[in-house]
Amino acid sequence: MLGNAPAVGGGIERNSQFLGPLFEKGNYFELSYGHVSPSASGSDRGAFGSKTGNILGSYNSTGLAYKHQFNEDWSAALMIDQPLGADLLYPEGGSFMLGGTGVDVSSLSVTGVVRYKLPQSPFGVHAGIRALRTDGSVAVGGAAFGPVSGYNMSVDEDTAYGWLAGVSWERPEIGARVSMTYTSPIDNHFQATEQGPLVDPDGPGPAPGLPLLDGSSPLKVSTPESWNIAFQTGITPKTLLFGSIRWVEWSTFRIDPERLWQVTGNGLVYLNDSTTYMLGVGHAFSDSWSGAVSFSFEKAGSDEVSPLAPTNGSKSITLAAIYTRDRIKVTTGVTYAALGDAKPTLGTPPVSIADVEGSHAWGAGVKIGYSF
Repeated sequence: MLGNAPAVGGGIERNSQFLGPLFEKGNYFELSYGHVSPSASGSDRGAFGSKTGNILGSYNSTGLAYKHQFNEDWSAALMIDQPLGADLLYPEGGSFMLGGTGVDVSSLSVTGVVRYKLPQSPFGVHAGIRALRTDGSVAVGGAAFGPVSGYNMSVDEDTAYGWLAGVSWERPEIGARVSMTYTSPIDNHFQATEQGPLVDPDGPGPAPGLPLLDGSSPLKVSTPESWNIAFQTGITPKTLLFGSIRWVEWSTFRIDPERLWQVTGNGLVYLNDSTTYMLGVGHAFSDSWSGAVSFSFEKAGSDEVSPLAPTNGSKSITLAAIYTRDRIKVTTGVTYAALGDAKPTLGTPPVSIADVEGSHAWGAGVKIGYSF
C-alpha cells in the first residue's frame, strides 16, 4: 500500500534504496519510473548581488526489481536503480561569483539480496552485494574561484562493489513489519582528467604561468555507508501506518583531484551527513483502490554548503493512489519538497559566496508490480 514517488534526499542521493520488493508475497516483478523537477536560485553576496538563475536541472529515474520465493524460508531479490546523480549549473551571465560552475553525475546500481526467515519465528535476516557504476564531470567558474576559474575535471566510468546486511521482524496477521539494513561504503577508483587555466605560482612577475592544473591521476571517491530503518503496522483492518529513518554519512564523500588540491589546498565537494525521517498512513477504500499520504523531514546541517550541493535539509509531502486488479498493482505518486536555504561557501577559512533561498522540487512517479 506504500506510495511511490522519486526521492529528494541528502547529498546526491536520488533513490533511498529501501528493500520493499524483498518483502512482497510470493514471486514478484516491478518496474518504476519517476521524474523530478527542482528549482534553486539565489544571489551573490557582497557588492555584486547578481542573481544566480535556476541552478538545478530536472532528471528522470527508472528502476526494475525481481523477487523469487524459493520456499517458506528462503527468498531472493535483484534490484536495478539509479541511486546517485547530480545535474547542476550556475548559468554564465547570471552569478558573477559562480557563473559557469556545474556538476554532472550519473550512476547505475545492481543489488542482489538473499533473505532467510527463521522457521516458526517472526524474525528474518537478509544480506547481499551491490555493484555501483558511476561517472561524472565538474567545472568551476566565476570570480569566487580566482585564478582557477575555468578549471574542469572528468572521470572515466568505474564499477565498484559493496555489501548490505540486515534483520527484520514480521507479524503478517496485523500487517506489522520492522526492518533494519546497513549498507557499506563503496570505493570507486577513477582515472581523473583535469584541465585548467595557467597558474602563476609566484604571482605577477617575469616568470610565466604554468599548466599546473593539467594532467591525469587516480581519484578515489567513497559512496558513504548508511542505515535504514523501515516499519509498518495495521491500525485498523483497512488502514496502515508506515515510516522510516535513514542516516547517510555524506561527510565522507569527498572529491579531491590531485592537481587542484596541490594548487589550491581544497577539493571540489564537501557535504553534510543526512538523517531523513518519513511517516505516512495508507487506507484501502475498496478491493481495488487505496491511497496514502506521507511526510518526510531531513534535518538541516550547516548553512555553509558546497556550491555543488546548494540546499540544506528538506520537508516534503507525498500523495499516492494504488490500483489493484488480480495480480497487478499500479502505484502513482506525486511529491512536493521544500528545500532548505543555504550559503554556498568556498575557501579555508570558509567564506560564504552566495545565498540560495526558496528552493523546492516537484516529483511524480509510477510503479507497476506483478505478483505470480
